[in-house]
Amino acid sequence: MLKVAKLQSAYGPSQVLFDVALEIGDGEVVTLLGRNGMGKTTTVKSIMGLVKPLAGELQFSGQNVLGATPERVARLGVGLVPEGRHTFPTLTVRENLVATAANRLGRKNPWTLERIYTLFPRLRERASQSAGTLSGGEQQMLVVSRALMTNPKLLILDEATEGLAPVIRAEIWSCIEALKAEGQSILLIDKNLHVLKRLADRHYILEKGRTVWSGTSQDLTRDAELVHGYVGL
Repeated sequence: MLKVAKLQSAYGPSQVLFDVALEIGDGEVVTLLGRNGMGKTTTVKSIMGLVKPLAGELQFSGQNVLGATPERVARLGVGLVPEGRHTFPTLTVRENLVATAANRLGRKNPWTLERIYTLFPRLRERASQSAGTLSGGEQQMLVVSRALMTNPKLLILDEATEGLAPVIRAEIWSCIEALKAEGQSILLIDKNLHVLKRLADRHYILEKGRTVWSGTSQDLTRDAELVHGYVGL
């Protein structure tokens, strides 16, 4: 579904990515690991077209998307839950969800308001409330749900559980687990290796803008000392 190879990206004169490679198959959950500042978010922004890559290969569903606009990438079926909580604060919860609702790829069982409210009942309770007045955890539920309402082929979550209370974090992990059971392809950036090893099919580690390790959860456990050296967790 997604293939990234020899990806290079920069912010002006400052090059951040030098040789990033990763692949995600249909229905797979894959993680991107590494310390802060190693290029994980820049990789996501490069995939989404928010940063224009300098070079490399970037394919989604067999189409070349290297340097594509964010609109084109989204229309092809990539949904992003960005780092930080970027709701539309002056819109209600319902308006946030309806604003992104689409089923361009003809999903047989598309995400709807009712399905979202079943997944996160708290959003039903807050449906008429302005997003800017929600708690941090509720805002994160909303941002995840807003991405789902685009009915993406690939869902990217960048630090979706960071800074959340344990009970809310557990709800987000439960949501991701349910999505995996439905066959949703997911790219995860997170620091909770214990949960990631259980949820994900494969893992990639970035170090100074390069993919330096990849493997399954079993490999991650086997290479625990090496992984700790790169990730520090």
